[in-house]
Amino acid sequence: MNNGQKRFPRAVVLFGPPGSGKGTQAKLLIERTGFPQISTGDMLRDHIQAGDEIGREVGTLMHAGSLVPDDLVNSLVKQRVARPDCRDGFILDGYPRTQQQAERLGALLEGRGIDQVVIHLVVDYNMIIARLTGRRQCPVCGTLYNALSRPPKQLDVCDLDGARLVIREDDSELVIRERLEEYERQTRPVLDYFRGAGRRLYEVDASQEAPPVLCERIFELIENGG
Repeated sequence: MNNGQKRFPRAVVLFGPPGSGKGTQAKLLIERTGFPQISTGDMLRDHIQAGDEIGREVGTLMHAGSLVPDDLVNSLVKQRVARPDCRDGFILDGYPRTQQQAERLGALLEGRGIDQVVIHLVVDYNMIIARLTGRRQCPVCGTLYNALSRPPKQLDVCDLDGARLVIREDDSELVIRERLEEYERQTRPVLDYFRGAGRRLYEVDASQEAPPVLCERIFELIENGG
């Protein structure tokens, strides 16, 4: 993979709109690289569940519909990156979301001698809407299905317990369009920052290939560039 050359630690940033497959690719890349996944959403939920000071602050903000401050998110990422399991590299999912977060991340990684690789998953928005509105969940066991990619054997019925599948509120077309608009307004400009800062940024078509095949292509970009 690196022909015996010294391999620098790598921070892999998965970037793309909701429904682009970031979570799926993160899980596959964890297996492929052995890197841990750093999900700011998971970290915030863990604090909320623990009921600690950070969790109470985040819970109050979320209940009010407010965004979690960049400084708090940056601090959580900095603490997580310092753990021993991140020594060789890690995968960032859901971070950075703003230019300020991207700037702080860049400074953090440069200070630690970590190579940053940005993977931008590109999917047509109409396909994203079709993907997400096709999702169904079993209210009993929580199993997820998708009318396009993972349909149940019987329409709208769970394969495991026979319960009637439901559409989650977050998967309504109205909510999805609102999330995509928010992405364009707030998060997508971070791509412009990455380009201007000279980061290794690769645009990857995530609309056609099966997830394992796409993962291999991303892995090659991480290791060797393209």
